[in-house]
Amino acid sequence: MSNLRFIGLDVHAETIAIAVAEPGRNGEVRCLGTIPNRPESVKKLFKRLKTSEKLRVCYEAGPTGYALYWQLIELGVQCEVVAPTLVPVKTGDRVKTDRRDAEKLARCYRAGDLTPVWVPDEAHEALRDLVRARLAAKRDQLRARHRLSKFLLRHGKRPEKKIGAWTKAYLTWVKTKVQFDQPAQEATLADYLHEVEHAQDRIERLEKNIDDAIETMPEKMQAVVEGLQALRGIAKISAVTIVAELGEVSRFSKPRQLMGYSGAVSSEYSSGERTRRGSITKAGNSHLRRIVVEAAWSYRHRPCIGYKLAARQKNVSQEVKDIAWKAQHRLHRRYYRLMSKGKMKQKVATAIARELLGFIWDIGVTVEQAHISDKRNRAA
Repeated sequence: MSNLRFIGLDVHAETIAIAVAEPGRNGEVRCLGTIPNRPESVKKLFKRLKTSEKLRVCYEAGPTGYALYWQLIELGVQCEVVAPTLVPVKTGDRVKTDRRDAEKLARCYRAGDLTPVWVPDEAHEALRDLVRARLAAKRDQLRARHRLSKFLLRHGKRPEKKIGAWTKAYLTWVKTKVQFDQPAQEATLADYLHEVEHAQDRIERLEKNIDDAIETMPEKMQAVVEGLQALRGIAKISAVTIVAELGEVSRFSKPRQLMGYSGAVSSEYSSGERTRRGSITKAGNSHLRRIVVEAAWSYRHRPCIGYKLAARQKNVSQEVKDIAWKAQHRLHRRYYRLMSKGKMKQKVATAIARELLGFIWDIGVTVEQAHISDKRNRAA
């Protein structure tokens, strides 16, 4: 299209630098200036640009989120959010400015060298925010517990008999038996203990909010969350995290794409007859990768269905149960096959996690297709 223009936006918290690439491989690329990052300024700019041109806009994913994307979509402007780590970088280029970044985005976008990312819809983004808030609370809880335990250890405060760490009995011992002569140390103990209890209350509150969010989410998302829990090592929180990070699983046409999205695939540097593979790329969704690696450790145990797993599988289809049972046998065999070759446990768990993603893809696609078929049948 002769009047199609490619717009690159270098977006910051307060400003947006704009550049336009004219049609054609050698078309002019010029900077249009900088505007405030405010909805009224963006609306004014694109209202003026749309009068005589058809536009395609891109900007890099970053801390500003997707608010600009949704505003441009409402204005009728075609927009894509691109992966910043996959933007081509010219070797030896030592000058970086907002103007040059915007021009590079416009030029690369016209050439088709940019990789768009999946933009979550309102339901997925809300669920993702909630799940990540719980993760932050868990990390804060770990730090609070470490502060308290190391404080007690430093002063030789230990229970007389063995007590499980962070159980009710342990906290009762800290509150009733641990005392210091110095008021300053008593104040320190009270503060550290308060932070531990506050973190626990925060996690419980967020987990209740996640339960409420599951009940109000779309039926398809609920079905996928329920289906994924049929897998060993994936309970409610893990399933919700996977759905929040992935969106629709069927947007991946094959399991290998999902594995690559997680960053759990091996890096490779091959040239001529030489093939060289290294550690995993980690060029993907770290939250998804963390969840599946944690789940992968469950497959070192022999295949079985305990009462907790049986309860999670109660309402899923037989087809999903068969996939989950197949996963138990295959991944358990693979775990011990790799261990027998002398591989490190951590590397084995990563390999199992990568293959587990294939079963996650299979269940997700199966459940989504079944939900679509049921919806059509009800409509008919």
